[in-house]
Amino acid sequence: MKQLEFKEFYRADKDVCLRAVLASVGDRQLAEDLVAEAFTRAWTRWSRVSRHPSPRAWVVRTALNTRITWWRRRRREVTLAEAHESSGPPATDAALDPSLLNMLRQLPQRQREVIAFRVFLDLDTATTAKALGIAPGTVTAHLARAVAALRGELVSAPQQEDHDE
Repeated sequence: MKQLEFKEFYRADKDVCLRAVLASVGDRQLAEDLVAEAFTRAWTRWSRVSRHPSPRAWVVRTALNTRITWWRRRRREVTLAEAHESSGPPATDAALDPSLLNMLRQLPQRQREVIAFRVFLDLDTATTAKALGIAPGTVTAHLARAVAALRGELVSAPQQEDHDE
């Protein structure tokens, strides 16, 4: 029963979780590694994770926490500007538009995390706040700033293309 339930969860939510982590970390290979590690941890703790209010949020939060742990062990952080996408073929159902991913990379880390939980996981403000360990008002503020920044990028992009022609 446990195995079948977890398999269904994995099949249904692996791509959503990958997109959320990818939006947050900006590096496809790193996101894939983090999500794989998080799903492994979810499997070993499935009896507890399955009762979590949002198992997807648990997986994404675990993936993001794993990144922090890895970073602390290495004692150095690879900046997003230095990060690069995997040279392997992208999974089409989990891929993000490269231009959107580039815009997300320009956002501060916390704004990317809020976008990942609110947009990619479709969680409400309270659940996002709880998952990230911040106040609901902070979630709202980060989301508003991120959306404004992305809107500014998206609106200026077509205008730049018009001027280039």
